[in-house]
Amino acid sequence: MVPILARVRQSYEQVTLPLGRICARAGLTANMLTYLSLALSVGAGYLIAHALFWWGVLVILLVGLADMLDGATARATGTASQYGTVLDHITDRYAEFFIFAGVLLSGTVAPIWVLFALFGMVMASYVRARAESTGKITSCNVGIAGRQEKLALLICGLLAQPLLPQRQVLEWAVIIVGIASHITAFQRMRYTRQMLMQADLPHEVHEN
Repeated sequence: MVPILARVRQSYEQVTLPLGRICARAGLTANMLTYLSLALSVGAGYLIAHALFWWGVLVILLVGLADMLDGATARATGTASQYGTVLDHITDRYAEFFIFAGVLLSGTVAPIWVLFALFGMVMASYVRARAESTGKITSCNVGIAGRQEKLALLICGLLAQPLLPQRQVLEWAVIIVGIASHITAFQRMRYTRQMLMQADLPHEVHEN
């Protein structure tokens, strides 16, 4: 199972390519936009920590925009590289930490659930990175929820929390993100096992 938003990635990359050319003409590089998304995530965390949830959502959307533009700029300028991909993944993890740290500091969600969600997100990303590092799996971007889906769930919680403060909507959103993340990590482990067993099978047959 591939995350819903990942299924439209190819079309999305084509649509955003002109935006990447605009950024390049403006003198922006992909790495500059990556660092901008990281800086914005710090701002989002700060706003959320002060219970300014709607403003925090606005900045999270800007984080997503900058994250989208860095890839589009790299493709438009032909500067996409393995280091750029690694940098992008690292800053994504830091951005998630800053945003969830803001949720924790807001006092709206019990700390155990924030840690539960963060650990799940880290493990889902770690399993994917380890699977792809074997060189036998091109992409391990499988599971019920990728990064975009999890942020979408969190955004829904942030938007609804001020409207329904007694219902603890944000806490429930964080719990769902955590559950989805751990399920995704398990699905990626199972997918990795299947792919590695298939990759090793011809070798074993040849040896016999």
